[in-house]
Amino acid sequence: MTPGQQPLESAMWALATAAIANAFVRAFSASSPRANLLKQLALLCGAVLFVWLLSLTYGLDLSAAFF
Repeated sequence: MTPGQQPLESAMWALATAAIANAFVRAFSASSPRANLLKQLALLCGAVLFVWLLSLTYGLDLSAAFF
């Protein structure tokens, strides 16, 4: 990998993240109670996924020597 590729990959990652966030904002308007419920459910699902991923790595050696 050349040194010039790293900023490009970072920029692409930032653009993809911004696009996902913008799509989420457009899909759920802030004024609807149903949208608020869906947002809370999406956040709950995200939290459950995060905890599940953490539980999968329990006991693994994730130190620098592992890589």
